[in-house]
Formats: sequence, C-alpha cells, structure tokens
Amino acid sequence: MRIGELSTRTGVSVRSLRYYEEQGLLASIRSESGQRHYGESAVERVAFIQLLYTAGLSSKTILDVLPCSYAPSEQTSDAAADRMAVERDRLSTHIDDLLRTRDTLDELIKINRAHRATL
Repeated sequence: MRIGELSTRTGVSVRSLRYYEEQGLLASIRSESGQRHYGESAVERVAFIQLLYTAGLSSKTILDVLPCSYAPSEQTSDAAADRMAVERDRLSTHIDDLLRTRDTLDELIKINRAHRATL
C-alpha cells in the first residue's frame, strides 16, 4: 500500500509516517519512481508506535522497544520491559517534581492572599 492509504487506515498523518521512517521506526520499499510502499504489517506497526507515543515514550526509546514486536523472543521482551520500566521511573520522578512545584506555588498563593488581606 502507498503512504496515503497507510495514513487513511491508521489515522496517522503522512507527515508523521515520513517522520517514523526517518527515525527508523517504520520501513518502506521504494518504487522506481521513489514512491513509498508498505506491507500489510505496517498497519499494526503504526498502531503499536502510536500506543508507545501515547505512553510518553520518545522515538529513540520506541526504537529500543520495537524489536519485541517484530522479533519476539524472551530477550527482546525482557529488554523492552526493562526499557519501559526505566521510562516509568523517569516519569514518576518527573511527576514527583511537578507535585513539589505545585505545592510550592500553592504556598506562594497562600502567602500572597494573606499579604493582600493586610492591604
């Protein structure tokens, strides 16, 4: 299938599909005229890539995780789980930092309101 059909079937823009290819996440075969052609498996691969992006993973991390889908084995499955766990830990740390930032802002708002009441 050509890139436009893949875009229609997956709901992913042509621009994003080209980006996926640039990042090594998706492969196509080029015709003599340079048009991209994808196999049927590209539909599932794009859906999986979208799910990984929705989970907050970067294209580099997705590239590390993808082998578990196209070359499934205990090794690729374990590597994907380990990589996702690292990302989850990173995300948890970021959430903790954001909560501390929000708490600090709440305290500043409280101080501001108390000060405002004295004016």
